[in-house]
Amino acid sequence: MSNTTAILYEGAVSLLKALIATPSFSKEEDKTADILCHFFAEKGIPHFRIGNNIYASNRFFDESKPTILLNSHHDTVKPNQGYTIDPFAPIEKDGKLYGLGSNDAGGCLVSLAATFLYYYDQSGLKYNLVFAASAEEEISGRNGVELLFQTPAFNPEGRNWAFAIVGEPTQMQMAVAEKGLLVLDCVATGKAGHAARNEGENAIYKAIKDIEWFSTYRFPKVSDLLGPVKMSVTVINTENKAHNVVPSHCSFVIDIRVNELYTFEEILDIINANTNCDAQPRSVRMRSSSISLDHPVVKAGLDLGRTYYGSPTTSDKALIPFSALKIGPGDSARSHTADEFLFVEEIEQGIQLYIALLEKIL
Repeated sequence: MSNTTAILYEGAVSLLKALIATPSFSKEEDKTADILCHFFAEKGIPHFRIGNNIYASNRFFDESKPTILLNSHHDTVKPNQGYTIDPFAPIEKDGKLYGLGSNDAGGCLVSLAATFLYYYDQSGLKYNLVFAASAEEEISGRNGVELLFQTPAFNPEGRNWAFAIVGEPTQMQMAVAEKGLLVLDCVATGKAGHAARNEGENAIYKAIKDIEWFSTYRFPKVSDLLGPVKMSVTVINTENKAHNVVPSHCSFVIDIRVNELYTFEEILDIINANTNCDAQPRSVRMRSSSISLDHPVVKAGLDLGRTYYGSPTTSDKALIPFSALKIGPGDSARSHTADEFLFVEEIEQGIQLYIALLEKIL
């Protein structure tokens, strides 16, 4: 590790510890936003805040050049009940840094911030760099990265965005595609009646028929990168409080993970043709996304010995309106687990690989 990289690494670890120690649940990221502002202010780097999103541009930003976005998020989920340690205590032990958000996605965030600092003062780059720490990623909120792109100061008309690197824990392998998320609120309708008499139409029985279809149907198009479309029934309810009333309505929720071979509209058409329930999408924002294997940043990753895969999880990549590569230190399997941790050497490796990846392009 060079002296420059060592300094960046030490600063990244220090920043991550400060972020871990500060609760930053989705929609409550104001304090970690303050920390990020202070981080850039200490270094004399102009930075801007839109809601709880923080961004900064390289010193020699030139609007005539294409721009690369370096993005990760600073919000976290709430700690689950399985924690055996304080989730807000950044404990370093046996090469691991423990704490809520350490792996998802604190390590990615600080590694990208360090990479941005590495290139910040360099002139003659072929591309501009913009670093953005976004809010509300864990809930796909509208006041996160989506808000940034709706703000002219961040996304002026005519800006040439080249591509994005989205920091999520992928073991520094390349997630070139990502499944979309379509959530359906479904209602089966019957007719209320007394359970003791042969009255009414039981909405639960109607729902069961549709749920059986959701659990057994297989969409024929299977992606090489993302596999099949996956549908899961995750919630079911009736309005009944009394045991002796035949329910007139039964509601249930379907979680659908969509590969890149289907549009949401095609999925909905197939569902409506095969079920009787009223199925309403909560949102059609989190669509599947992919980046070409011929894209320069993917080729750069392959040259560095990185592999590529399709990711079953969603991220801010789905809301970025141009090509994006998801890659970062950490392991997705650790995300949202009790006693979350990141190996500190993963931060060092992340910084080095991010720098090397961009060096082949800049």
